[in-house]
Amino acid sequence: MSEIRLYVSTTESKAEQILDLLSEVFGEEDFAIGTTEIDEKKDIWEASIYMMTEDEVDVRSRVEAALKSAFPESRLQREVIPDVDWVVKSLEGLKPVRAGRFLVHGSHDRDKVRPGDIAIEIDAGQAFGTGHHGTTAGCLEVIDAVVRSRPVRNALDLGTGSGVLAIAVRKLKNIPVLATDIDPVATRVAAENVRRNGIASGIVTRTAPGFHSTAFSEFGPFDLIIANILARPLIRMAPQLATHLAPGGSVILSGILAAQRWKVIAAYSGARLRHVRTIWRNGWVTIHFDRP
Repeated sequence: MSEIRLYVSTTESKAEQILDLLSEVFGEEDFAIGTTEIDEKKDIWEASIYMMTEDEVDVRSRVEAALKSAFPESRLQREVIPDVDWVVKSLEGLKPVRAGRFLVHGSHDRDKVRPGDIAIEIDAGQAFGTGHHGTTAGCLEVIDAVVRSRPVRNALDLGTGSGVLAIAVRKLKNIPVLATDIDPVATRVAAENVRRNGIASGIVTRTAPGFHSTAFSEFGPFDLIIANILARPLIRMAPQLATHLAPGGSVILSGILAAQRWKVIAAYSGARLRHVRTIWRNGWVTIHFDRP
């Protein structure tokens, strides 16, 4: 069964308004809703909702009804998302990655695990985050340092992708972890990877559009929030993210180019978080903040 994306091409401000509108219409139903920047210079954005083929007729009618009253000029477009076996395409040539005490490896490299390694098995797949990208490796390093040096009772992996960061936290410490992503494919892959790594309980995976989901209030506030996304959405979500951080908690952010770090630091300093340190990996930075 194919996955369908219904979307509207519009401006950034209208895309955010449509996101809010669709979030109200669909509430806590299991449909991913989000916005994507297409062309920064031309201010072209897309507001999207994802569903399986069997749900398309009902979802389309509800979206069209909502848009007709609030955004009558909007044209709803459709994309069929192909079901591609990315594992077969991507495994060749991937090497194990060490970051702190972690070794992230594919199933083809289980023999590379050494005594004392905290091994995380992630095969290249449909969801981002095998450990090979500088942002993921940077997050793993900082997670290792934070969990060893600070009290952490629960954690949030926002934009979980493959689930590698949520798995890392759970393998370091026996605490509950909420792993969320806007993409239902990612949450499904993350749940599969959690099971693959022998974690029977403690990690909850949820498809959640931004902070509209009740999952954040249900499981939070969090002592540790990890968000490996991109600089622009991280900057926009700074005030909301900070509201879900417990007193004394830590925030680990990545997906940030080195040249963008000062804007991110300014946004989170404005949300009354303290910059602890920044580490560099292959032109990308990972930034650690805390709430004093």
